[in-house]
Amino acid sequence: MALAGLLDCCAFHASLWSCPASSYYAAMCGAHMRRLSLQSVLGEQDVKTNNMLKSKTFMKKTRSGGILKIVREHYLRDDITCGCKGCEECKQESPVLQLEPVLQSSLCASPHYLLPDTNVLLHQIDILEDPVIQNVILLQTVLQEVRSRSAPVYKRVRDIINNSEKYFYTFTNEHHRETYIEQEQGETSNDRNDRAIRTAAKWYNNHIKKSENVADIKVLLITNDRKNKEKAVDEGIVAYTCEEYIKSLVANPELVDRLASVSDEKNEIESGKLIFIEHIPLSKLQQGIKSGTYLQGTFRASRDNYLEATVWVHGDGAEQKEIILQGLRNINRALHEDIVAVELLEKESWVAPSSVVLQDDGEADDIESTEEKEKMLKTGVQGTAKPSGKVVGIIKRNWRPYCGMLAKSQIKESTRHLFTPADRRIPRIRIETRQASTLEGQRIIVAIDGWPRNSRYPNGHFVKNLGTAGDKETETEVLLLEHDVPHQPFSQTVLSFLPKMPWGITPQDMKHRIDLRHLYVCSVDPPGCTDIDDALHCRELENGNLEVGVHIADVSHFIRPGNALDQESSNRGTTVYLCEKRIDMVPELLSSNLCSLRSEVDRLAFSCIWELTHDAKIVNTKFTKSVINSKASLTYAEAQMRIDSPTMNDEITTSLRLLNKLAKILKKQRIDNGALTLSSPEVRFHMDSETHDPIDLQTKELKYVCK
Repeated sequence: MALAGLLDCCAFHASLWSCPASSYYAAMCGAHMRRLSLQSVLGEQDVKTNNMLKSKTFMKKTRSGGILKIVREHYLRDDITCGCKGCEECKQESPVLQLEPVLQSSLCASPHYLLPDTNVLLHQIDILEDPVIQNVILLQTVLQEVRSRSAPVYKRVRDIINNSEKYFYTFTNEHHRETYIEQEQGETSNDRNDRAIRTAAKWYNNHIKKSENVADIKVLLITNDRKNKEKAVDEGIVAYTCEEYIKSLVANPELVDRLASVSDEKNEIESGKLIFIEHIPLSKLQQGIKSGTYLQGTFRASRDNYLEATVWVHGDGAEQKEIILQGLRNINRALHEDIVAVELLEKESWVAPSSVVLQDDGEADDIESTEEKEKMLKTGVQGTAKPSGKVVGIIKRNWRPYCGMLAKSQIKESTRHLFTPADRRIPRIRIETRQASTLEGQRIIVAIDGWPRNSRYPNGHFVKNLGTAGDKETETEVLLLEHDVPHQPFSQTVLSFLPKMPWGITPQDMKHRIDLRHLYVCSVDPPGCTDIDDALHCRELENGNLEVGVHIADVSHFIRPGNALDQESSNRGTTVYLCEKRIDMVPELLSSNLCSLRSEVDRLAFSCIWELTHDAKIVNTKFTKSVINSKASLTYAEAQMRIDSPTMNDEITTSLRLLNKLAKILKKQRIDNGALTLSSPEVRFHMDSETHDPIDLQTKELKYVCK
């Protein structure tokens, strides 16, 4: 029983180990172990501690038919601190929440902390990420809900928590004796969690009043749930919606633009003519897909025609089916790369792909002008009709922040404007901003909040200003963001796993490696290459055969599986080369130094060594970890010059000539066996030394090596 409880307890705590209260978790697990050791002596007698143990016991049937008794234990403690600096009730070494909060609100004149609920974290994360928002209490209940509902948002929340300048404190209310509540009979999990949030907010306000240093500080509950707010006010808790509070920050009016708009279905229907049909609920979509009424696939918008799209439906086998969608109503608010459910039209309603190019000018908000353009699609028909359909529901949204430019409204002093994304497959987005004059001509980021049935365009909110359109740095940032290339500087957590300098090869490193530093190894790379990841050697053996070695930098020696450096490298996937800079997959210390097989330095490698005959027949193969010392770092031109020079006969040149000879034989064998040569021209940019702008483009010249 005790072991099952310990495993359950430890598994739960591991999920929140990154919180500032990690010392509390360690103490709790330690207390649990002490309790177990006491139980082993005292049997099932109660152990008197400051903790209260709640346990639930139930029976579980195993696969083999046996009955297993499961006991889950939930500890409640009275020594979890509030995190407030200056609190006299709590004994805490490093409080997070500051004694003098800086936010000034017209709704609350006194200093205050913020306590947001789950919906605020999920939908207003852009607001919470702003440097202005500080001194926020995040409840364990809220974090658990966010984690289960949106992994991307949860990651962003964790990044905020780890930012020491934001002062976000995680309070483990589910393990505090005075804030933990049981779920009542007939109460839904959502209602129970809302009640837990209100209980924690009430406890914080009562707890703070006990200390003179912080007695004037209030805790404000920020919630967008109307019922939850009403109940909080009835219980004496100061509560505001996120919009009410942000608009009350007189010193920071720009934050209003970053508010995510929350659509209301009732207001949506009453406010105007409905353009789109209602999306079918997910539960009914799943039933329809299972029965074959609907088809599930990936929505692909057209770059050249905003009124046409395709859905790629994956069948039971490897076969794919393409369904054409034409017209705004048939597309029905789907966005590029959404997973959608499609209903096939009657065969007589099938259409053929259109060659008409239509770009959304964004001039009219009504459906009539769009209907005129839809008639134009039939004038550019290509080929015969194909299976056609309409979107009846969204299975999974693939929304992300979009880069683009603001199209300022022609109506004077209007706050509603259209945003034009850089990706033409994304429709224009309607946002509200009071900074239109400032943002005009700028590259900005906008996030989508929703797409009402009565609107031609989705609604969104302003997130960030990237800079002036046309500026090199700004356009580079747009390029990287639009192609989802991770390019942020490596975090201190990642850098902490790098080896300490100065670094050198130790006797421990040599235990499972062979020493190949005596071989004449060299590398051949483009000019200016600093990340040399492979090197070669070739020599003649005493038996007349040739020994060929390919040596790859041993990155695994420096990056251990599962650590932060490994995870970051996996996320980046590759090094990205731009014309004026390079975005490394691993930190520069590894990519350009310790894992670069530069000449005249000892480096760790993984080597593949073959023994071949002079006609390229493989006799023997060996794989091994090694230590090498490259004797030369050559460019393509230098390698070709050595091969062609009649006066050069040193070991490196001889090695290159032997490698070239073998390469020609092996390439001929591949071609004779039907190999297909696929190659694209490799280009190199020449940069201006002063402005660092590209001034010339050079295509790599194919040398005679391996030709």
